[in-house]
Parts: sequence; C-alpha cells; structure tokens
Amino acid sequence: MADLLSIEEALRLVLERARPLPAEGVPLAEAAGRVLAEPAVASVDLPPFDSSAMDGFAVRAADTPGELPVGFRIAAGQPSPRPLEAGEAMGIATGAAVPPGADAVIPVEYVVDDDNKVAIEQAVQPGASVRPRGGDARRGDRVVAAGGRLGPAQLGALAAAGVAEVSCARRPRAAVLTTGSELRLPGEQLEPGQIYEANGVILAAQLVSAGAEVERLPAVADEPGAHRDALERGLAGDVLVSSGGVSVGPHDLVRSVGAELGIEQVFWRVAVKPGKPLWFGVRGETLVFGVPGNPVSTLVSFELFVRPAVLALQGATDPGPRFALGTLAAGVRRNAARDELLRARSSVEDGELVLRPVTGQDSHMIVRAAEADALVLVPRGDGEISPGDRVRYLRLG
Repeated sequence: MADLLSIEEALRLVLERARPLPAEGVPLAEAAGRVLAEPAVASVDLPPFDSSAMDGFAVRAADTPGELPVGFRIAAGQPSPRPLEAGEAMGIATGAAVPPGADAVIPVEYVVDDDNKVAIEQAVQPGASVRPRGGDARRGDRVVAAGGRLGPAQLGALAAAGVAEVSCARRPRAAVLTTGSELRLPGEQLEPGQIYEANGVILAAQLVSAGAEVERLPAVADEPGAHRDALERGLAGDVLVSSGGVSVGPHDLVRSVGAELGIEQVFWRVAVKPGKPLWFGVRGETLVFGVPGNPVSTLVSFELFVRPAVLALQGATDPGPRFALGTLAAGVRRNAARDELLRARSSVEDGELVLRPVTGQDSHMIVRAAEADALVLVPRGDGEISPGDRVRYLRLG
C-alpha cells in the first residue's frame, strides 16, 4: 500500500496547517486547561518575605542553646510589631513573617514552653526552618512558559505568584458532524437497518477534553444536499470533524461534497489500523477532518491526529500524540502493511506498567473498547511482538 501515508507523515501535514489562534486575556480562575500564549511571570517575590516553615519560635541562632523569654507571639498574616531583640524569642506560626533580627526558627516540639519562657537545649543553625524571601521565585521570574497547558499545579503557582490574568490562545471553535441515513439518536425507536449514533458523542467529548468549544450538528442522511448544507455550516469554525462517508462506497459523499465547497484535500488514507480512510483538508484557516465511521476508528483517529491539531491551534509546545512506554502482557502479530493501535487495559505489576489487549479488536466493537484505557502501538512489519516486550502506548480518557 505504497499510496498510504505513514502516521508520522500525516501528522506532519496536519500540524503544518494548525497555526496558533489569536491570544486573549483570561482570568486565572477561568484558565484551567488553557494554553499560555505568553510566558506568565511572578508579580511578587515568592514567598514575599522571610517566613517560618514551622510552628515554633523565632530566635537569633547565636542565643541558642539557652532559656529565652517570649516577647511576642506572631500569627500568620500578623507581622511582629517590632524587631526581635537579643536574648529573646518570639512564638511564630507556620507561614508567618520572621521578625527582623531573627535568623532562625526552632520547631515547637524541640523546646520546653513554660510560663512565657522557652528552654532550648540544642544550638540552632542560622537559616533553620526559615523560608527566605524569593526562595521559590523572584518578581519577574517566569512561572509558566508559553505553550504550557494550565493544570492544577500551574494554576496554583500562578495564583501564589500574584498573577490574576494570563494570555492564552482562544479556544478553537469546533463542529462535529455525523453522516449516515441509518443513524438514530439513543432513545429513539430503531427500525430494521438502523443503528444508534455514537460517534458524535465520542468526538464531542474528545474535543472538549482537548480544550475546544464544540457545536454538535444534527446527523445527516446520505444525500448530497444535506451534506452540503451541514458541511458549509461546520466550516464557519476553526475545526470541522465529520464521521463516516470518507471511503469509496456510493454513499460516501464527504470528500466529493467537500471538494465542491472548496475544501483543499491535503491527504486521504493513512497506513494505520483502525482508521485507514482518514481524510484531511483545509478551507481557508479551517481544518477539516473526515474520520472513518466505525466508532473505534473515530476514537483512534482523533487521538492520533485531531487532538494534536486542536492543541497546536492553542499554541501547545508539544501537541502530541504523547506516547509512553509499557510492557505487553500477551503476544500480538504485526500487520505487514499498517501500524496498528490495539485497545488495552493497563495495570501496575511489580512496579511495571503492564498492557493487556482487550478481546475484540474489530473497529466496530466500541463496547469492547470501553474496557480499555490505553492504545498500544504495534508497528507494521513481519512476525510478532512477544509477551514482556516494551511497547509504546497512548493513554485513553
């Protein structure tokens, strides 16, 4: 199948056309999952003052060991009214500002606190249990780099550094279109030859997880006019993903109608199983993906090609797909002509991540795929991959 593109070549062609969208200011409280268009820098030193790492007593290290009177007790958010004098201690809470004159904190469990005096039996080293001002970051330091996606740790760091708003590429506007006269919505009565429509649900959930704003278009029958109207509507956004209608049958209309609407075909068909008939094109700045109609083909095609494109539109530095390494639990035979993505269940055994392919790997078996949380990449070639061999996989969900 020399006319089929490799996964790598098809992905390269997709990402070449996925240019970052314009940036907008986003309040930090609304920025979860967004991708930074510019580096975010600290607006304050962090911590903004020398602070105590422990509940205990602020002291001069030179005054220890010894018995010291307690001149004041400092709560978090309540600075000392005066500097620490020589020969005294001040009680201090975790996170409170270390008073001027103090150069160490001794934890409360290492002293005897009695009648407003503390007995310190061992010498304390200068700097002990003190978090120095700017020890985590200095004002103006980069907290999160451009192209980084904001998860809980990044959001927490930005909040602590005083960042109230971040610059992010706007969310891609994506439309989902399912095609096929046989499709009915779950809950409707099925007539002979009809099936419930699942691909729109799959694609919408995947797009939302990738950071897109999603419009689900009504499923269309295998009729040119219906395809034309629906595709034209979907082309108003940044990404259009259709499922079905991209193979060679008489009712596969997406490519031909797309061409009539001015969609430039970039490629059609990839050396991958499932998902060979994947179609990709552009009209203006809109990216158009026609994924195969079998549900598992839809699932796999999205993870390999659509998710990286959606992340690249948001300016992600590493849009993926991001493969990890695991150990195969059962032997599998290679496909001579196509790379294959097997649905598998992962577990940790003796510290190793182990991947067990689920039974039922046909591309229509979406219920079997529901058991899986990983896609194992089996490179094309001859022979088998043996149990215990290391393999690359994508995490699902």
